[in-house]
Amino acid sequence: MSEVKVGLQDVVIATSRICSIDGQQGKLIYCGYDIKDLAEHATFEEVVYLLWNGRLPKRAELDRLKKQFAENASVPPQVIDLLKNLPPAQHPMEALRTAVSALSLYDPESEDMSQEANQRKALRLTAQMGTMVAAYARLREGKEVVAPDSSLSHAANFLYMLNGKRSEEEETRWFDIALILHADHSFNASTFAARVTASTLSDMHSAITSAIGTLKGPLHGGANERVMRMLLEIGTLDKAEDYVRGLLAQRQKIMGFGHRVYHTKDPRATILREMSLELGRRKGQPKWFEISQAIEDLMLREKKINANVDFYSASAYYVLGIPVDLYTLIFAVSRIAGWTAHVLEQYASNKLIRPLAEYVGPTGLKYTPIDQR
Repeated sequence: MSEVKVGLQDVVIATSRICSIDGQQGKLIYCGYDIKDLAEHATFEEVVYLLWNGRLPKRAELDRLKKQFAENASVPPQVIDLLKNLPPAQHPMEALRTAVSALSLYDPESEDMSQEANQRKALRLTAQMGTMVAAYARLREGKEVVAPDSSLSHAANFLYMLNGKRSEEEETRWFDIALILHADHSFNASTFAARVTASTLSDMHSAITSAIGTLKGPLHGGANERVMRMLLEIGTLDKAEDYVRGLLAQRQKIMGFGHRVYHTKDPRATILREMSLELGRRKGQPKWFEISQAIEDLMLREKKINANVDFYSASAYYVLGIPVDLYTLIFAVSRIAGWTAHVLEQYASNKLIRPLAEYVGPTGLKYTPIDQR
């Protein structure tokens, strides 16, 4: 019998020039650039260009990309009408999955598989993702949809469309950093799903819809939502330790800790910890960081397990005023950059992804007529 790698753990199935992870050293690299360097100095638009092109943009190239984002951020009115008329979703990810799939019906190049057309579709999808999430968030509350503002950055525009007002510069910068941190993570489950779909030479929208369906699962994209619900249930700092010890005694998983790839600190968590601290202070809501820090300290003492990217992003998003059930959709607003980069890379050097399975069922059975069974 062949060795079976359950969940494809540690199986290398392709080469890629987009993203590198060193799980032993706790490093995340986009196209050769350390995530800490990018989070400190870059903008999300620069990172999108980097993931798509393998290098950082020059000034004119960045200006052109920003202009293209502004020109393509609007969503067809038919898709907005669809969002208005959807039945109440069990989770907003269902609405996003449906809306992205529907976008292909109104994309004039949806079936054009040329490299140029796919690059334009990647740009449109990245520009439109935040618009759809913000529109859905407002529509379900009975509010008017806010049109994108072409003068704003990608991060600022999303917060503006979501809240109906411009955010302060520091809040916008922190959100921009959050988008950078979530933009790609190599062959994670949703990216792999997108590449599998793309490997069949299905269209860009189908590949991204596959990714969104995969991200919806609580073992992938929904962890920070569950972290925040835990923090809200705890409520006050004095209850944090007893609450977590109770979960551990019941052998329940504490969301936001541990990672399939990192065997040391998740480099994104370190940056998001500072984000949670600073935003909590700025917004007069420090207790969510304090509760989070108490939980992290306990988990390190008792279990020697580090916080991952989901843990501190939960409290940071909460003080920014983002509804808890939109957290996974925010993930998609960022990760669309990485998904499209990987789909483009898959198309550029494609081979159908078709792994084998080790059959362990019965053998040698003979058909029995139905009246003899």
